[in-house]
Amino acid sequence: MGMGVSSSSRGRRGRRAPMGEINVTPLVDVMLVLLIIFMVTAPLLTSAVPVNLPDSAANPLEQDPEQITVSIDNQGFIYLDDAVVEEGAFSQALESLAARSGERPLVTLRADRALDYGRVIAVMGELSRAGFNSISLVTSGSDEAP
Repeated sequence: MGMGVSSSSRGRRGRRAPMGEINVTPLVDVMLVLLIIFMVTAPLLTSAVPVNLPDSAANPLEQDPEQITVSIDNQGFIYLDDAVVEEGAFSQALESLAARSGERPLVTLRADRALDYGRVIAVMGELSRAGFNSISLVTSGSDEAP
């Protein structure tokens, strides 16, 4: 139902009545550009700690919004989400996190491939001792078998 121009009104004033239709093409163009920008930047926003992850052929798990990310960089520094944890203060940080959240959420552990295996196991032991028993190890995807 458009607001067309009748022949009687055209003769009187000589101007056309405004159209009642909206041109949605520019809107669709802008939305597609925004979608592409978000698709490109979303993977970059997941973690700010640079970690060279090992390869694995495992299937990806679903993301939980209430999960905690523990990262260990190639120097051996531990990060809770994006905040660095002082040396020797990891167990206190886990205790305060456990007291704050009440229940124990899922923990995703991101460890650099150059790290000593014992360092990763020590961090997993501290997580387990603090009651965080649901730990997921994060790897980068690979199609080839080890």
